Amino acid sequence: MRDAALELPVRSALPPLEEALDGHGAAVLCAPPGTGKTTLVPLALAGLTGPAGGPDRGRVIVAEPRRIAARAAARRMAWLLGESVGGTVGYRVRGDRAVSSRTRVEVVTTGVLLQRLQRDQELAGVGTVVLDECHERHLDADTAAAFLLDVRETLRPDLRLVAASATTDAGGWARLLGGAPVVEAHGTAHPVETVWAPPPRPVRPPHGTRVDPALLAHVASVVRRALAERDGDVLCFLPGVGEIARVAGALDGLRALGVDVLQVHGRAPAAVQDAVLSPGGRRRVVLATSVAESSLTVPGVRVVVDSGLARDLAAAWRSARGGGGRAAAESGGGYAARWRAEARRLRSLAGDAAGEAGPVRLRTDDQVAGAVAALAFPERVGRVEGGSCLMAGGTRAEVPEGSPLRAASWLAVAVADRPVGQGHARIRLAAVVDEEVARRAAAPLLAEGEEVRWADGDVVARRVERLGAVELTVRPLRDAEPARIRAALLDGLRREGLGLLRWSRDAEVLRQRLAFLRGRLGDPWPDVSDEALLARAREWLEPELGRARRRADLGRIDAGQGLVRLLPWASGEGARLDELAPERLEVPSGSRIRVDYADPERPVLAVKLQEMFGSAGSPSVAGVPVVVHLLSPAGRPVAVTADLASFWREGYRGVRAELRGRYPRHPWPEDPATAVPTRHTNARLRREGG
Repeated sequence: MRDAALELPVRSALPPLEEALDGHGAAVLCAPPGTGKTTLVPLALAGLTGPAGGPDRGRVIVAEPRRIAARAAARRMAWLLGESVGGTVGYRVRGDRAVSSRTRVEVVTTGVLLQRLQRDQELAGVGTVVLDECHERHLDADTAAAFLLDVRETLRPDLRLVAASATTDAGGWARLLGGAPVVEAHGTAHPVETVWAPPPRPVRPPHGTRVDPALLAHVASVVRRALAERDGDVLCFLPGVGEIARVAGALDGLRALGVDVLQVHGRAPAAVQDAVLSPGGRRRVVLATSVAESSLTVPGVRVVVDSGLARDLAAAWRSARGGGGRAAAESGGGYAARWRAEARRLRSLAGDAAGEAGPVRLRTDDQVAGAVAALAFPERVGRVEGGSCLMAGGTRAEVPEGSPLRAASWLAVAVADRPVGQGHARIRLAAVVDEEVARRAAAPLLAEGEEVRWADGDVVARRVERLGAVELTVRPLRDAEPARIRAALLDGLRREGLGLLRWSRDAEVLRQRLAFLRGRLGDPWPDVSDEALLARAREWLEPELGRARRRADLGRIDAGQGLVRLLPWASGEGARLDELAPERLEVPSGSRIRVDYADPERPVLAVKLQEMFGSAGSPSVAGVPVVVHLLSPAGRPVAVTADLASFWREGYRGVRAELRGRYPRHPWPEDPATAVPTRHTNARLRREGG
């Protein structure tokens, strides 16, 4: 058990909790966020918190309302034990699991728990069930709680139950559990500063699922202000996927400033959910629905931006369909006006069974069902293409083979799942809608704008009308802003590498020479690694980059010309490039031989052996002896040395004995240190001498 567990405030509540369970078999645990309620308590109930572990009390099942919370809790508990998930601690959620025969604490979603109760009412091998975040009332959780109470009463009186929450009706749960004791844990209070940041101009109030774009733009500006004025990460609460996408788009430029923008909601990929719970070296903005409000403790957050927006669609739909819902709307206190307006809007859209007139006429039950599904799940309206449906929320789901839904153009998906091992979701229940209904139901996701980005290996500039992830209309953008084109080109360089530029032989050699000087002398000689060059791309690729519009233009930019701009001209050192790292060295024969800087720590000079006669020592560059590759008259390496004088004394005789018979036309003096260097044959030497 890691020392971090000893610092969790809930530890003081463990003895009274165990006492309550031993005496009553059930308990209500009230613990503020961040106290360790979700992570330390299950380990203690499983007997895993002692110095060498404790008695095996049977498997502990922890039920969480959401998948992201289940995975996060399991990962945190495994970390406290110094293990990986799937060992002592595991999880099981829809479409994903990590459990083994050694697992003693299993974190599941309430939906998975309910399915298990239907298969195995006795919960064989389970000693304790923890209903975490029990204040989040929904059908799966309420049904699972009812089943568990029935199981305890009729089949498993020994089964221990814990209802845990940070903000729960303790008295109500205690009565539900048969007068169970209430155990409270007290957290550590931290000072909180509240800053009100109203929009600078009036905005339209939310209407149904529609939110004024000006309000979302203001939320984005508040996030930017928080980043500028405070340290740490920023957590921003928004009502739904559409609003998250809008604000994320407004914050698109933050990544270039070292800030990651993460979009977290119930359907976010597991990798994104994991990244939220594992802070790295970069700052983060976490845009979240209420999934993070009580189910997760997001580490690193120092500022919370609350948009003040929330969904009330289900209640409004009940109002629109008449009966008790309409009465509730009429008596809704301060919210009555909004509820009445929402009810009128939905009635105008859905009509009634008689075909009431409205902006969209829905005369059949199928049409009404499609509208209801679209209004309930606006992020799940999608367009059908080639046997699959791309939903506005970004998920692609397969339409079953042989289904009449394949002939539809648009669907509102009510139920979909993702089978284990498959890349796409699978539609289980959907209704046909037309594009007009889709546009109206998912209106907050409707956006039109210019897109300039690097995609499919080139700059793509277009004007796009989108319904979330679904592209409705696309037109080429002829007059894209140069700055956005430049940003797309830089993104392309980052993705595909500096090979997009034109690297001549001279440019490659210059880069190698600069790398040698950087390694040998350091500043002010520039770092020319890929990472450093990409980071300074604007500096050394202008003005050519400013004139480029597409991939082909990058291929016409001379990288060598750009590298020259990075030389330390201001200090005067740039003028010493040829002195410190010459491209060629003059050898004793008078030839100027190219130096190979491919290895920045060991420059190489490949030269014919006869051209080095008379040289007492090896040449050097920037104080570093050059490694001399001595070549035969045919240009093949015969010796490698960084100490030429030593080679003349000790290695030359063997080379002379081996090669003088093979190359008799070339000079092979007995004392090369005093011989005349030459690049010619004996006959040529005689002609020149005579």
